[in-house]
Amino acid sequence: MTPQPTDNYMVTIPERLNAAYARIVNAAKKSHRNEHDISLLAVSKTKPAEYILAAYQQGHREFGESYVQEAVDKAIQLEKYTDIIWHFIGPIQSNKTALVAKHFDWVQSIDREKIAKRLNDQRPENSSPLNVLIQVNISLESAKSGCHPDELMDLAKYVDDCANLTLRGIMAIPAKTDDSQQQTQYFEQLATCFDRLKALYPQIDTLSMGMSGDVEAAIAAGSTMVRIGTDIFGQRS
Repeated sequence: MTPQPTDNYMVTIPERLNAAYARIVNAAKKSHRNEHDISLLAVSKTKPAEYILAAYQQGHREFGESYVQEAVDKAIQLEKYTDIIWHFIGPIQSNKTALVAKHFDWVQSIDREKIAKRLNDQRPENSSPLNVLIQVNISLESAKSGCHPDELMDLAKYVDDCANLTLRGIMAIPAKTDDSQQQTQYFEQLATCFDRLKALYPQIDTLSMGMSGDVEAAIAAGSTMVRIGTDIFGQRS
């Protein structure tokens, strides 16, 4: 049965989604960029399928999830909406790669060869190649996922050689900081990594960086995809 939007909060999702779009447009103008070069990933992790449907009915199609079984359950509930594009953006455990390979269109969090190999080997034969981003630990936090920047090029070569994966770019979640210069430095370092990859792989087109708290800085540095959850769906419960 298709879920239907019912609670009061969902009434506000369309206006919150429109506000997120407007924020991207305004940030693009300030940075002298084309707004159409920047996409919005609505991060729906921990939120019910009804919330996704409310955004879908407003015309949005790309959604980000971090918890495999929760995401698969929602994808099954919404399976009639075949144009939804599902992005996996969380850390990937080896025992969950088969589900990710089967149910997602994008994976933004590849950080080591082992995971890339499992996703490549487990991608169903009747599916198109899985679009992937390499997650880069740009702020070198010991507790955070992502490959070291010095390992990026070797990992990119490995992914590019995988027949069932298509390397599309990089993703990062820089350390939170109140220092705007440090924030800008992280984003500019990521943009440099992205440009290095683009020079080698012509299909590279996605720099996924920037979330609800730092959209403007990320877009100014060259982000092509921002990931917004809280500002659209509310705080995680």
